[in-house]
Amino acid sequence: MKSKTINIIIIFLFLCSCVGTASQGVFGTGVSVALDPRSVGTQIDDSIMQKNLGARLALKEKSYLLSLKIKVLDGRIFITGKVDDPEEKLQITKLAWETNGVRSVKNDIRIKEEFNFKQSAKDLLITSQLRTAIIFNKEIKATNYQIDTYKKRIYIYGIALTSEERKKVINEAKEILDVEDVIASILLVEDLRIQKD
Repeated sequence: MKSKTINIIIIFLFLCSCVGTASQGVFGTGVSVALDPRSVGTQIDDSIMQKNLGARLALKEKSYLLSLKIKVLDGRIFITGKVDDPEEKLQITKLAWETNGVRSVKNDIRIKEEFNFKQSAKDLLITSQLRTAIIFNKEIKATNYQIDTYKKRIYIYGIALTSEERKKVINEAKEILDVEDVIASILLVEDLRIQKD
């Protein structure tokens, strides 16, 4: 009974936070809906899909709340994070594909290894350097991008206004010292199903 009550509270919190997320955009705090090239309806649909999948994953395993990051852009689901074994990764991918309205799933989940403080600090530095570089590059709309780094591999999610902007973001990432790989999941505005007028 206690477990069921906790699960209901978790789902309630996720669903209640939908309004706040939709007003901020999928990229987090401080991002205005006005800066997001998706239509408001698409932003809300993506936010609902993201919360729905997050709640279902939390019901399956509470630790997923902290160990996984989910982004939904135009019906495309991107998942990063760490899990204990490959079987979990497959189950999470299956759950993502079962989300109502999903168009594609990109699963960049890694299998857990022992925590390495030095590696984590290096990853944080790489993320900060890229974030700073794209903020200062006037030809890039920095608020449209989310950056994660894991073991010197940069994962970039976002929406570019032009293919030239997408190239510039990827080039900025490749120029950072010690980066081993850049995995870019950057959509072009013209590829979105529904755009703002």
